[in-house]
Amino acid sequence: MSDLNEFSVNENTFKKMLNEKNNSKFKNLSWDEWFENMLSKKSVMIPNMLEKVVRKFYEKDFDEWVTNFAGNLNFIWKESSAGELPIKKNQQMKSAIVIGRGPSLKKFNHLEILAKSDYSGAVVCSDGILKDALESGVNPEKFSNFYVVTTDPYKEQKLLYDHKIIDEFGAKIKGIFSTLMNPDAAKRARESGINIFWLHPLFDYHEGKKSFNKIAALMVRAKNHVQGLPAIQTGGNVGTSAWFVSWQILKCNTVSLIGINHGWEQNDPLELIQSHGHNSNLQILDENDPKFKKLYPTIFNPDFKTFCILDPIFQYYSNALKEFISRSPSHITTINCTEGGSIFGNNITGMYFNQFLDKHPR
Repeated sequence: MSDLNEFSVNENTFKKMLNEKNNSKFKNLSWDEWFENMLSKKSVMIPNMLEKVVRKFYEKDFDEWVTNFAGNLNFIWKESSAGELPIKKNQQMKSAIVIGRGPSLKKFNHLEILAKSDYSGAVVCSDGILKDALESGVNPEKFSNFYVVTTDPYKEQKLLYDHKIIDEFGAKIKGIFSTLMNPDAAKRARESGINIFWLHPLFDYHEGKKSFNKIAALMVRAKNHVQGLPAIQTGGNVGTSAWFVSWQILKCNTVSLIGINHGWEQNDPLELIQSHGHNSNLQILDENDPKFKKLYPTIFNPDFKTFCILDPIFQYYSNALKEFISRSPSHITTINCTEGGSIFGNNITGMYFNQFLDKHPR
């Protein structure tokens, strides 16, 4: 297992952190600068705050994650490790296309464009877009290096695999799944014929021997997979996980992103933006309210000359992914082909999707 560290926060905890930051004199700093400033001053509130974040995380998710792992363990021992995916040098793919389910997919017909292309690299779907991708013609008969990724532990993930078109193509799909995935979701994917390859999601490895990541790794190696399973950071969402999978697991040097907006369109309804796409009883702020402008900033993407709106969750996702990309190895090229959204900056190239397909046939 990698020694990279990550901690995850749930949406309510993140909102509290955001409120803490916005009410401080450092509200205009990036998250990295904010934490760095607080830690450099050895403020009393920092250890307390981080302890609260970790405590909230364990209180909300830990029991469910351990239960999921226990439910998956017998299958993990029997099924394959993601480290066993073929990556021989003469078979190695040069590039991967990661597919999220952001609004740009429909706005620019990216699935249809991909389906008509001669692209021969890896196609790495987030689980939430799998059905739509297959229906559009992006399937493993057209693209033999076809993968789907699930890292979320929720029971709702089962619905993402419960469709006849997934049953039709399942035997030709490779599923790269988190050991904390909901067992019922894994069962449904298994029933569709998907070939499962397991990996660990990192979230508390920095805790040393008392880390659940450490304990889970030892349990996996106790009966099979004596070399252990590979481990990745997730960034809190499957799109970022799929980016990691593309270069850490599949060893692709170039990773293209479509449908990874991590932001809302300017004309999206306020209710959709402020509830992060869910039904909610939140009080809806007017777009001219100063609170709205603080919590839901509009940002400009200089690569495509577009604007998008970030909610607090997308701020977390976007900042995390951009931070990971900025620190990725120099031989990894990340290309945002979403044609908008919030993913731009250090080590990120903006490119129209048709141009990417012309320049990177594989």
